[in-house]
Amino acid sequence: MIDKAEIKRTLKTFNACVPFFIAMSDEYRQQLIMDIAEAGKEGINVSNLSAKSKLSRPAISHHLKVLKDSGLIKPLKVGTQIFYQLNLSENFKTVSELINSMENILKKINEAK
Repeated sequence: MIDKAEIKRTLKTFNACVPFFIAMSDEYRQQLIMDIAEAGKEGINVSNLSAKSKLSRPAISHHLKVLKDSGLIKPLKVGTQIFYQLNLSENFKTVSELINSMENILKKINEAK
């Protein structure tokens, strides 16, 4: 049997993952993540992202805001420009916790059969 505290913890972890799932549900944001990853630790600015994409600069800025708000990227101001860098570790840690919780629940369900 699955105890209520474990269910409560898992629901809390699900809720913590919602911004990640929303941010990563869009193929353009997935591509932006890959473009930012390709840029390396120096990051990449909107102009360079725009040159790699068929999206307009305002559309890219919108997607970057979603990624930033979810914590997947972080801005780095250099002079008058803003470069975007990946910031995945905390999100991946939370998603990993969710996967582990769900695996434990499934294990308990299968043991009860």
